[in-house]
Amino acid sequence: MATTRTDPLTLEVVELIGTVVARYYEEYDEAAAAHSLTGAQARVLGLLSLEPMPMRKIAQKLKCEPSNITGIVDRLETRGLVERRPDPADRRVKLAAPTEKGSRTAQQLRDSLTFAREPLAELSDGDRALLRDLLRRMLGESGPRRA
Repeated sequence: MATTRTDPLTLEVVELIGTVVARYYEEYDEAAAAHSLTGAQARVLGLLSLEPMPMRKIAQKLKCEPSNITGIVDRLETRGLVERRPDPADRRVKLAAPTEKGSRTAQQLRDSLTFAREPLAELSDGDRALLRDLLRRMLGESGPRRA
């Protein structure tokens, strides 16, 4: 049976992590609203700007139901930000991909997210690498470390 840690340091760290996450989502929602998008739409668009992917993979990455993603992609497609195209590896599968306008919008969203970058700018490369490694350990992730 796992031991629950309720010492002051653990409680403070948990509270700080919660505050960082809340500020990140608050800023993301504000940036999305500036482009008349919901936070969820902006997150899908940002994810697709990294690589086109099928709805199921988007849902897995965002930890939600594929049916929700279909509706979000439909709305992004109506706005001319996303298009569906056949997967070159399997033409039965449709990929959601950003249009040129969608890629520009995703870049503008990324550029406006200062909270996620500014606190990290104050940390040295070594501190950022340590933070990354500690977060990976918390998530139970292992594998090759990226510089």
